Amino acid sequence: MTELKTTSSANWSISQTLALSAFSLMIGICGGWILRRSHPTPPAPTATVPAAPAPAAQPMTLSSVSATPSIAELKQAADSEATALQEQLKYDPTNSALLVQLGNLYYDAKQYPTAIDYYERSLMIEPINTSVRTDLGTAYWYAGNADSAITQFNKALVTDPTKADTLFNLGIVKWQGKKDGPGAIAAWQKLLDTNPGYPNKENVLQLIAQAQGR
Repeated sequence: MTELKTTSSANWSISQTLALSAFSLMIGICGGWILRRSHPTPPAPTATVPAAPAPAAQPMTLSSVSATPSIAELKQAADSEATALQEQLKYDPTNSALLVQLGNLYYDAKQYPTAIDYYERSLMIEPINTSVRTDLGTAYWYAGNADSAITQFNKALVTDPTKADTLFNLGIVKWQGKKDGPGAIAAWQKLLDTNPGYPNKENVLQLIAQAQGR
């Protein structure tokens, strides 16, 4: 699941919400946040489609600068951003990058079932994309399906056995979702053993200590 995008815009957007989630992960990692998009998704090739009319400008309201955008607001923003991508997809339905971009939009908007659908469609085209498969696993986790999350992480690790974000996420889901402390510790220890330069080593050591204490 990648280092997340940041933005300097003053108004709230999906990208800002996601950036704050990444920051929360670094300082509150023991709370159960897991990683996504360990490698930014490249822009999808632009298909030749009829130009869509530009949306009419909307007056700014208090809700548009709220510090805590609601799920409904996030979904509305995702639907708006997704329109152009979905139009391109009509002309290029096997474009894996487009499907991933759509999955990311709906993941950021916390519309996990929709994100899962797009990630799965992308993986049908590029099944060994471990970053997308890790994202799919995290989407399953946030959708409340720990078993499917673990399945996807394990599939990603078959292709890339030392992928740090996947090992980290696998540990979180085993620990919090399945109450499997030894399994979580094994995943995190493998992360540290195979990624000696892992930047969040101290956080992982804290998680291992907590799992051992439990």
